[in-house]
Amino acid sequence: MNMSNCMAQNGQERLGSDRAGEVPGWVPVAARNYIAHTEGGQTIRALAREAQVHPSTILRRVRRVEASRDDPLVDSALRQLTRAGEARDAGEANPESLAQEAVPVLRRLAEAGAVLAVARDMEKGVIVREERDGEPTRLAVVDRRLAEAMALRDWITCQSPEARIRRYRITTGGRTMLRRGLEPARPGGMAEAPASFLGPQPVETPDEARLRHMRSSLAESPLAALARRRDMEGRPFLPREMVVAGERLREDFEIAQDLRGPGPDWEALLDRLPRLDQLSRDPLPSGPRAARARIERALADLGPGLADVALRCCCLLEGLEQVERRLGWSARSGKVVLRIALERLAQHYRAEEALIG
Repeated sequence: MNMSNCMAQNGQERLGSDRAGEVPGWVPVAARNYIAHTEGGQTIRALAREAQVHPSTILRRVRRVEASRDDPLVDSALRQLTRAGEARDAGEANPESLAQEAVPVLRRLAEAGAVLAVARDMEKGVIVREERDGEPTRLAVVDRRLAEAMALRDWITCQSPEARIRRYRITTGGRTMLRRGLEPARPGGMAEAPASFLGPQPVETPDEARLRHMRSSLAESPLAALARRRDMEGRPFLPREMVVAGERLREDFEIAQDLRGPGPDWEALLDRLPRLDQLSRDPLPSGPRAARARIERALADLGPGLADVALRCCCLLEGLEQVERRLGWSARSGKVVLRIALERLAQHYRAEEALIG
């Protein structure tokens, strides 16, 4: 079953009111029934007749949604949906576009120790990984509207809704959605995975496609696994500054993927890395273009070799052994080169910040 069918499998039930057309297609059936009952004034029995289910089924859905309003994100999402003007604007969204936006977020939340932190009245949330030393590492920034939709879909859940900064973790439903979102599209269905990292690609053999899919389905990046290692004296193999630099590169990488079309051709960029002094420093507005410009500057500063290992391990999520084979390096040398690349990357970001002021 492809993603569009999965997300629409319950969508055959209609709200049965004029508000039905104003509710976005991604809204789950239980929330649709809740809105039709509480805002549209439809009775439980009327909704049950139209959906051809027992009234107790509709009642359970309505009660479950009402109980879930203790979660501030769910409550905010429902309030937005029940405002006529905003509901019409939100109606332009569809299940496929929501899924494309959610997959990169769910993939980060599937990493060990990752949580989505959302503060009250803030328009953005931050995905962080809780480290053993107690100081979290930032992984990505998430728009609040997307977080609200994910909470309403039960892809994320909050364990302490009363806290000032709420922490959300991926649910079983979120992991199921992630697996389906990473599956290749089936004939006749929509593409379920996010836009390709490498842009248009040559025809792959079945083995090559399987290996690529295994890479994209990793629960965490090679950087995260390496960050847990310790040297002989018990110190982290990668200092915190290097881990932060690698995650910063990956955050820009995720932003640079334009979900409306093919992604940048990163392989071609590695093949013809420009010199740092050839790249413009003119500021760009925030968005995919600005993120790609930041990546190009970082890779140009690293140079061949270091740029390859940084992009492949931190962003493309290729394992160190695979990178060693691809680049013709000796076994177990990849982690040393990656450490050098991350050290140089951290220096690059310090220099960039100094120039900004």
